[in-house]
Amino acid sequence: MVHVLSIWFLVVALSGAGLVNAIGTNGTRSEFARWGYPRWWGIVTGALEILGAVLIALPVSRIVGVALGAVIIAAAVFTVLRHRDHAHLAPLSVFVTLIAVDAISS
Repeated sequence: MVHVLSIWFLVVALSGAGLVNAIGTNGTRSEFARWGYPRWWGIVTGALEILGAVLIALPVSRIVGVALGAVIIAAAVFTVLRHRDHAHLAPLSVFVTLIAVDAISS
């Protein structure tokens, strides 16, 4: 039961993050710029997050989706640590936990 819930929490969380990044609110765009990424990087990140969520939702591609999600979140953790933007670590730790539960349970 925990495994199924963690899968769907991860799908919802990645989808939500993907939409926020792809739409590119002023705050999101300014954070990407502050971290040194080009203006379009949020769209790419959002699209990859949404793709990861879709892959996780489909049992046949779940492992690929979890791997993609892990790479995306690892890059995000690296970015916020490199820029000492520790306020973003709490939400990222939720993603790390969900990905770890999914990877271990698969």
